Amino acid sequence: MRRNEKTLAAAIAAALITPAAALGQVDTSDWNCEYCPFDDGYTAEYEAGASYVNDDALRYGNATGYDEKGTYAELGGEGRYFKEGTEMAWYAEDLGHESRVFSLSAGRPGKYEVGVGYRAIPYRLFGSTSTVYTVDGDNLNRPSNWTAANTTAGFADLDASLKHRNIELDREMLEFGLSYLPTGNVSLYADYQRQNRDGVRIATGSDFTQSAFIPRLIDDYTDQVDAGVRFGAGAFNLSLAYYASFYRDNFESLTWDRLFVPVAGENAGRTATEPDNDFQQFSLSGVYRSNVMDTVIAFSAAVGEGTQNANLVPYTVNSTLAAPALPVTSLHGKVDTSNYALTLTSKPFSKARVKLAYRYDERDNQTPVSTWTRVITDAFVTTDAEQNVPYSFERSRLNLSGSYRLFDTLSVSAGYDRTDLKRDFQEVADQTEDTGWGKLRWRPTNYLEATVRGGASTRDIDEYDTTVAASLGQNPLLRKYYLAFRYREFGEVSLMASLPERPLSVGMTYLYADDSYSESDLGMTDSDEQRYTLDFSWAISDMSTLYLTAGNESIDATQMGSEASTGPVWTAAHADDFRHVGGGLRLSGLGEKVDLALDYSHSDGETKILYSGMSVSAAQLPALESTMDSLRVTLSYQWSERLSSDFVARWESFETADWALDGVLADTLPNVLTMGATSYDYDIWAFGLSFRYRMGE
Repeated sequence: MRRNEKTLAAAIAAALITPAAALGQVDTSDWNCEYCPFDDGYTAEYEAGASYVNDDALRYGNATGYDEKGTYAELGGEGRYFKEGTEMAWYAEDLGHESRVFSLSAGRPGKYEVGVGYRAIPYRLFGSTSTVYTVDGDNLNRPSNWTAANTTAGFADLDASLKHRNIELDREMLEFGLSYLPTGNVSLYADYQRQNRDGVRIATGSDFTQSAFIPRLIDDYTDQVDAGVRFGAGAFNLSLAYYASFYRDNFESLTWDRLFVPVAGENAGRTATEPDNDFQQFSLSGVYRSNVMDTVIAFSAAVGEGTQNANLVPYTVNSTLAAPALPVTSLHGKVDTSNYALTLTSKPFSKARVKLAYRYDERDNQTPVSTWTRVITDAFVTTDAEQNVPYSFERSRLNLSGSYRLFDTLSVSAGYDRTDLKRDFQEVADQTEDTGWGKLRWRPTNYLEATVRGGASTRDIDEYDTTVAASLGQNPLLRKYYLAFRYREFGEVSLMASLPERPLSVGMTYLYADDSYSESDLGMTDSDEQRYTLDFSWAISDMSTLYLTAGNESIDATQMGSEASTGPVWTAAHADDFRHVGGGLRLSGLGEKVDLALDYSHSDGETKILYSGMSVSAAQLPALESTMDSLRVTLSYQWSERLSSDFVARWESFETADWALDGVLADTLPNVLTMGATSYDYDIWAFGLSFRYRMGE
């Protein structure tokens, strides 16, 4: 946490423990109360307790903060104070660990509001990783007694030098907001957010034919500003807004000592990190409502500019190479964006409604083009001159739809969508996608509804420029799936039913989509997707409810490949299958003072890849698998009108199988030193006991 954020945290903690009555010292006697929804007074609920986690599991702490065995403080609550038209409110959650939330706001409802907020979100990836490097900011130093070798098998000092290093990231967000309503028709607002990231990610340090996975420190922040004014006059509303984002990285590059036999003249490598960049945008939007055919017209227009002017690092850290000077000291990157949208909805007849929408987006990359002579992995200078490519695109979308109520119980709707996309410096310059769909909605009673929707789309291209592909070193027969011709058919059925005499409700959905890339010789050739869901709920009584959920999604895809510029010589068939079941039970007022809540969920996924062809023997790769079970039981007891307690038991089991990780130790691969990450496998219990005390009325 940075110094200013520590100061803020202290102020937040002081505000949290300040009795609500003390806030009444603010003199509001001379303020007019145009909108006073509450009587003077305050109410607050404070929560304090502790949780215990029975084992270490870094991945379990992802977004929760419970990543280590031990005891965690549970602190939180919320409160509201109101006096003579002025309101103050606060909210706190999980202040005792690394996933925490706090917000504080004050103002006069209908007139103005000022707020501050703080959020911390931990991101935990691997707790099984290790490295030989000592991290010193943007420098990675190898052990002083390290013996270099041509392969990992020759690293005699590896075992003695490996040190545990978690791959994790902490994200903290500090927010300020202000809104002001000078009149009933005009409102002003301004929001600011500072988002900090601090942690370690995995990077790669290449030695051309060898490489090492290396820890990379993350220390950056993004400032965002969102401000504007809204104006309303009768049937017309208008908004003028300004948005800006400023990204800053405290490390401009990453330098590491080489572990394999060094190249001549230098024993280090370096790579640039994400550069500082800015983006600013002005937008104008409005809505007009007319009584003529119940018409609503909405529009928006926005123009923005993104810039990237960070200083470039030199071609190489290897001082013995005769590397040329950089053509420019900064990229002078500049991208202009334009976004325009118009939507018209109308009801020309009592039983009919139509909608027309159009959107245009443009990304105009005006970054200057320079000629570069690269240095490959700080080892040697190339003789080829290359230029940076300023990619741009234009995209327009047209949507037309309408609905008509044939009978009181049956309505029909249909639509047509068209998307045109133009790109620069890519294999496909012009691409068009047309989609048509229709839907029937049957609602015979208030307790039963069924819908059927289906359609087809065609994504067509002007041509696939194989010269662009060849310039990138790609097989001229390859068609990238997002640029290739595609024909899609899709359908969806849903049913929702409830019993009028019984508190039962059921919902079911089924979706099917089939994609065909019939003009692709190499690349993706077809893909099928099926998905269904089932939801059931039952209000057994006023004191108890039960719910059940289930779902399944399967995706089958085929791709063709070749090592030469000929037709397909191998095929890979992918089969993904994901399943989920869950349920829960709520029991209230047991013995008049006890509430019980139980929630359980199970999910598992499996990916199978079968490859075959002329150049390879048919084989099944090891399946990629994941299984997660989670259980949460909450037992609440009401000691009095103001005091209650919660006992929470949580269980989570997560197990994965990934052949790219399983059995791959740091030195398993001869030319790549890994950090030894393993598949997830943990079984965690967490128990918590907290007390809640309510003050005020």
